[in-house]
Amino acid sequence: MRRGGFLTMDIETVPDASLYTAPDTPPGQEKPFPPIFAHRPVAIGVLWLGPDLAFRRLGIIGEGEPEPGQLKAFSEFMSTRTPTLVTWNGRGFDLPVLVLRSLRHGVSMPWYYQRRDVRYRFSDEGHLDLADALSDRGATKMLSLDNAARLIGLPGKMGLDGSQVEGLHLAGKLEEIRHYCLTDVIQTAFLLIRYLLLSGQQPKDTARAGLTGLLEALDADGRFGELLKTTDTDRLLLSVEK
Repeated sequence: MRRGGFLTMDIETVPDASLYTAPDTPPGQEKPFPPIFAHRPVAIGVLWLGPDLAFRRLGIIGEGEPEPGQLKAFSEFMSTRTPTLVTWNGRGFDLPVLVLRSLRHGVSMPWYYQRRDVRYRFSDEGHLDLADALSDRGATKMLSLDNAARLIGLPGKMGLDGSQVEGLHLAGKLEEIRHYCLTDVIQTAFLLIRYLLLSGQQPKDTARAGLTGLLEALDADGRFGELLKTTDTDRLLLSVEK
């Protein structure tokens, strides 16, 4: 039993201009992806489920705070609540970014360095990177979140992707970035519940109850109507075989 439940997390970042200058690229060509050390988080989205998969909370950690405050709020939650962290490619991107930015700002991360289960790759305890788990820890090519989401009836990417975050940030559209971040967090949470069923960690009835509860919470929230409208709920809830 995971006493702290599950905390699904995703970050959105922009390049830190004080550390990195992108090379010139021809018109129409996408800028190269910045190195890990040069990413600055602008949103840390989370969705918290209880040990029984009941919905608890959805939002942006440290919303409105400067970057050090966001990092501190996230670290304090992880240290006090001790949930199992759930990400999509978090070992390859999100966690290294948060570690290096915490190093830059002097934010302590004892939950990361003092809990072996968080950093041990070959376990679902502590930190479950779903992209890594579903690729058998690198034995096969890693799926994108978009493709994995659509496998279980979710819409996947909905007109935005990470390459557009910098432009939105420059245009001052922080709310759009936050909504995009939370949409990815939500779909990762649905994938978590289906993975727990797949891996035999939860029975089908518990998984279906968790999926249903999350759908109901999102409907009550009111911000995610487009996601709900484009979700195949029969596929997601395993209501029919097709």
